[in-house]
Amino acid sequence: MDYDTGWFKSSRSGAANDACVEVRLTGLGVAVRDSKAPDAGHITVSHAAWRTFLKNLS
Repeated sequence: MDYDTGWFKSSRSGAANDACVEVRLTGLGVAVRDSKAPDAGHITVSHAAWRTFLKNLS
């Protein structure tokens, strides 16, 4: 499956929060970066790892 959502602010960041992360969903995995330093790089994890991470947040 080939898709790319582009970068978007995480729903967990909150509207009034300056410490935000951005997420990008692609066919290869999920990328995460700091919204204050987008050029500093990002990490990419598998879809399965991302689902596990989100499940453990609740």
